[in-house]
Amino acid sequence: MLYDALLAPFVEFEFMRRALVGSLALALAAGPIGVFLMLRRMSLTGDAMAHAILPGAAIGFLVSGLWLPALTLGGFLAGVAVALASGLVTRVTKLGEDASLAAFYLVSLALGVTIVSMRGSNVDLMHVLFGTVLALDDGALLLIGAIATVTLGALALIYRPLVMECVDPVFLGSVSRAGGVVHLTFLVLVVANLVGGFQALGTLLAVGLMMLPAATARFWASDVTGMIAVATGAGMVSGAAGLLLSYHWELPAGPAIILVAGGIYLVSLVVGKEGGLLRLAFPGRHLEA
Repeated sequence: MLYDALLAPFVEFEFMRRALVGSLALALAAGPIGVFLMLRRMSLTGDAMAHAILPGAAIGFLVSGLWLPALTLGGFLAGVAVALASGLVTRVTKLGEDASLAAFYLVSLALGVTIVSMRGSNVDLMHVLFGTVLALDDGALLLIGAIATVTLGALALIYRPLVMECVDPVFLGSVSRAGGVVHLTFLVLVVANLVGGFQALGTLLAVGLMMLPAATARFWASDVTGMIAVATGAGMVSGAAGLLLSYHWELPAGPAIILVAGGIYLVSLVVGKEGGLLRLAFPGRHLEA
């Protein structure tokens, strides 16, 4: 019974194994990225950037259909362009970063949907917006794996200044000139992971596997290392459980993964030991670990 519920779908069906590998690789890299976005108070930036890649991916689709290299390159270039343009507008005008990103992301979303609609069908539009995690091929898995590897390697190199920038950017600026490079590198990693997530979850849901596990981790750990570990684990559990939920209940796989991640977040919001609602309501010793 337990075998049929938890293991049989992955043992018997190759597309489920591919989806599981892709989901685990996404969670491995997206978890740490989401934690740093949250610590830098840039959670909504991730959502805006997820929509920003849509026009580039849509142009790639317009030129070559669902050919992976074109979609990936187009999405990556569009995301980096929007990040740089938003930062430039913030620096040279009185418009805040949140308002600038909101403007760019709304225009990007509308433009991307329009471009896809010019050539594709509603099925193509749904593919771009919500992804096809159950149809990941070798190319998509290699791309996701490469992005995860590069992300973890880059985070290891910039970990200390990145943490310092989250805690005290003024101090980092006074002792090092690495702040600008670290910030730009981090934004590139955000865009790269959103492009990887786009292959599986689409532009509308890619940020979900990045931010929901990170928000969950905040209720279970108080230090950065602990939050990264919890976020990564929560993302992996969400991927596996969402795929099983999709298989047994015939639900769309991408939304199922994000719904599981949302469920884990809501449970953590209530019972989490670091500021959960029960902890706040009953701070007595009987709730202490």
